[in-house]
Amino acid sequence: MRSRTAVPVFAVGVCVLLASLTGCGGGGTGRQSSASDGGTPTAGVPSAPAESRAPTAGKGSKDPDDINGDGYRDLMVPVFTDGDRDAPGRGEQVGVVYGSAKGPDPSTRTVHGDRDLGLPRPAAGAGRAAVAADRMVTADLDDDGFPDFVTTVAGERATDGQVTAPRSVPYVSWGGPHGPAAGREATPVRLPDSVSKLGLESVVRGDFDGDGHHDLAALKGDRSSLVLLYGPFTRSGAPTRTDTSLPGSDGRLVADDIDPSGKPRATSLLIHHVSDGEQSGNTLYPAGRGTGLSANGRQLRRGNAHAFGDFDGDGLRDVAIGDDGGRNDEPGYETEAPEVDGTLAVYPGKGGAPVTHRLPKAPKGAATDYGPGRFVAADPDGDGRDGILVATYEGGTLIDGDERTPVLREGPAKANGHKTPGKWRHARPAGAADFDSDGTDELVLNWGSGTEFGLYGEHPTHWWITDGTTSRNKASFTTTGFAAPAS
Repeated sequence: MRSRTAVPVFAVGVCVLLASLTGCGGGGTGRQSSASDGGTPTAGVPSAPAESRAPTAGKGSKDPDDINGDGYRDLMVPVFTDGDRDAPGRGEQVGVVYGSAKGPDPSTRTVHGDRDLGLPRPAAGAGRAAVAADRMVTADLDDDGFPDFVTTVAGERATDGQVTAPRSVPYVSWGGPHGPAAGREATPVRLPDSVSKLGLESVVRGDFDGDGHHDLAALKGDRSSLVLLYGPFTRSGAPTRTDTSLPGSDGRLVADDIDPSGKPRATSLLIHHVSDGEQSGNTLYPAGRGTGLSANGRQLRRGNAHAFGDFDGDGLRDVAIGDDGGRNDEPGYETEAPEVDGTLAVYPGKGGAPVTHRLPKAPKGAATDYGPGRFVAADPDGDGRDGILVATYEGGTLIDGDERTPVLREGPAKANGHKTPGKWRHARPAGAADFDSDGTDELVLNWGSGTEFGLYGEHPTHWWITDGTTSRNKASFTTTGFAAPAS
């Protein structure tokens, strides 16, 4: 069966990636209030904002998700054109919904495609456009106060030893007060000679030595080692230094968040090993300020859902690993060990034994091979202790210590000309961030039409940015069918 981890929906840091937002979505109930109206609409089926305006130019910040540097975090969501997501030349774009003192404002947005970001065309046979949610991160690589867009582009096939694969290289579209300048040619990242043949895979951002400069980490193309590229970077794409001493693995990387305040914090790195639907293993490389990533990886429990945060409120970063509900559907492999099935474990940043929690049970008849999905760290009450927002078959549940709070939103009863069964209408957690800088996190949920419950997010069309765990929204909007023409 196809693995959930083989098809990442989007990156959240909040790097939840971008969308074009004009017009009305199918199944909507009329225009809803947005942050620009001063309204806080109650939970309901979103509709698209009626107007669009450019963001205010900021003066710069230390937050890698504050695209225009005005002091407010911004939301990035994926945009897909109609048709098969793997079809050659298929349009796929990235857009930004900008934050404000009243939360994300869907009427203030930009949209970026390959040409806008100055990216080279993918090699023949690569299929999809270069811009894609699963191949982009934002980070301020040149320390100018404005995040840059880093997109991994697949080139011609190359051979290194016994491995032949497309050579994948990260390209940097340099940021500014209005985001990346449209049409300016992107800069390829300069790679160490030892990894130049096949390039890099699974590029993530972080501050892995805690010096306050944004870094990149990736897997070497043949997966034989981790590749650490330390910032700041020059405008020619050269990192300050590189490190290829840590072993790699088949799988993908998950990095802790950079502190949005700009306070230096060493970000740990997780390798989530390859999965065919079953819950697979994880190796954690803890990071220390001034020392970087540990040379000794810690083997953690199996689980396909992850989140970094401070879940016990002690000021140290923890990591949660757990069961996302995915299962391998081959005979004999459809089950998981009791200590994995339906549980999550929090590994404290101070060390010691993990703390295990039971996950909400699936309603009778609702379970699928793909499972409900991801974990998101969030602090909606601003007490300094993160909760874990977990996807369920009925929406989301925030687990905060011993408290459990449902967070529910529903898509329309009819979408794309078809009725949507009630059990498939529940929105899924997609991220969390403090978009209005009031010290509390808003939660991000999305919903897309389709019959496979576990695949929500491949074609996200409805978005909610909640007012904490209440039924109110700071913003809501649709993106269905309104992407700008493909670049």
